[in-house]
Amino acid sequence: MPTGRDTKVVTARFGDESAKTLAGYEKTGGYQALRKAFAMRPEDVTSEVKASNLRGRGGAGFATGVKWGFVPPGSKQVHLVCNADESEPGTCKDRELMYWDPHLLIEGMAIAAHALRSIHNYIYIRGEMMREYLVLVKAVEEAYARGYLGKNILGTGVEVHLTVHRGAGAYICGEETALLNSLEGKRGQPRLKPPFPAVKGLFGNPTIVNNVETLMNVPAIIDKGGKWFADLGMGRSGGTRIVCVSGHVNKPGVFELPIGITFNELINEVCGGVWKGRSVKAVIPGGVSMPPLDPSELDVPIEFDALQTDERIKPVNYLPGKQFDLGGGKPLRTMAGSGGVVVMDDQTDIPKALWRILKFFAHESCGQCTPCREGTGWLEKVSRRIADGSGKPGDLELLGTIAHGIAGNSICALGDAAAWPAMGFLTKFWPEFEAKIRRAA
Repeated sequence: MPTGRDTKVVTARFGDESAKTLAGYEKTGGYQALRKAFAMRPEDVTSEVKASNLRGRGGAGFATGVKWGFVPPGSKQVHLVCNADESEPGTCKDRELMYWDPHLLIEGMAIAAHALRSIHNYIYIRGEMMREYLVLVKAVEEAYARGYLGKNILGTGVEVHLTVHRGAGAYICGEETALLNSLEGKRGQPRLKPPFPAVKGLFGNPTIVNNVETLMNVPAIIDKGGKWFADLGMGRSGGTRIVCVSGHVNKPGVFELPIGITFNELINEVCGGVWKGRSVKAVIPGGVSMPPLDPSELDVPIEFDALQTDERIKPVNYLPGKQFDLGGGKPLRTMAGSGGVVVMDDQTDIPKALWRILKFFAHESCGQCTPCREGTGWLEKVSRRIADGSGKPGDLELLGTIAHGIAGNSICALGDAAAWPAMGFLTKFWPEFEAKIRRAA
């Protein structure tokens, strides 16, 4: 079974300028997995991905092969859309993947499109990523010229087309249905579900939306087998995991690591420890929409299931002044999310950090549904006065009540993305918030 931190599935070509070109990519075995996949039946490709335990790397961690299987059999037109609208604060992996290895993404998309019997496919890339966009467009042109995209690819009769589309810089368009609306030329606002995109998505056709990192794992799965990929991981999560570490560490960066590595190992061994000889106060494990971990919880692996309780994050009871609870006495935990790990040292002003997070979500709310539109602004207002040292008695209970009212009550997960860190920071660091308000009295 392959083990060790040196196993690289999607970052092996990082730092190699020649790998951005088709010739350089082919020299390292590029597009061989595509040849193998196109000799397979589409359903067999999907079965291999299911066997790999590949889970979505965009945040939710849903099983990729299972998601592909949701497309209704016999669908006349299917679309595959790559979500490259990386906007989650603390997350910067997809832009590096596209910049250093654009052909790996194209090959992964072509294989996935074959599995889905999808002809017209799209990469929706964040508009600010001009560097990555130019690299990607050039790679797509090379792939068309060499016959890896287009009609009758490699004489197999398979047709796959790929369009790169730039977004306009809205965080909400990272939500898959808002992305599809934007791609159709509409306002980027989430759709009500059901129907889910796999049944009715882009232009009313069945559509699968996958993250950049997710699709870039597909060639290795086809090349080396689903079991090989599954054995790289742990539990229900196959493969490696990319994390992008920022904040108060000596060596921040983007790292591809075994999915069983713990946060303590990540911080102390991979990132050289906390800067200035300080200690950890809090760690955001997967982008700022995820509730934080406190120092006692850092021996948990970065794997999806390890970061959750037995239930999904859904606040059931709010106990003022004490904690948010999932029922059964289980404290609110968190999710692996998009892999954006933010480390905060022991001198971090937690109330101010929470205010900055909530300010972002209040700004990025699309305004479509009332709990999110009104609630995120309210969260920002209350958290700002607490952070500024002008908090009032009852503000913490008010902040928790607002967050509890938003969570689970918005059309998409942006409301949850604001509510979860609010509840998480209050739960783990209530005394620090209380002290801030006492000083203001």
